[in-house]
Amino acid sequence: HVQLVESGGGSVQAGGSLTLACEFSGSTYGNCMGWFRQAPGKEREGLAALYSDGSVKYADSVKGRFLIDKDVARNKLLLHMNNLQPEDTAMYYCLADPSGAYFYTLKPLSESNYWGQGTQVTVS
Repeated sequence: HVQLVESGGGSVQAGGSLTLACEFSGSTYGNCMGWFRQAPGKEREGLAALYSDGSVKYADSVKGRFLIDKDVARNKLLLHMNNLQPEDTAMYYCLADPSGAYFYTLKPLSESNYWGQGTQVTVS
């Protein structure tokens, strides 16, 4: 059973930075972990993916601003976010995909992926 707990959200001014953390536990994280977000009234938006071989992938909306990383010693997946803008305001979720498909699609699927409760990021 995979458990994911996000932290690190908060309120920042435009141009600021935040680092989100996802503590994971359980027997199977699968081939891929990543981050997605959802703003009120909008669909889920895949942001970044980290494959088990170290490959990374980013959505165009965050490329060059966000960096996904894993702290293996502490069982944490990180998302370093720079130059945040008001349109980045959303609930951010950490995701684990045993199949690895998320790396190719950046589409979170409730029927096959795991995610936590999320952490709120507000940019003003």
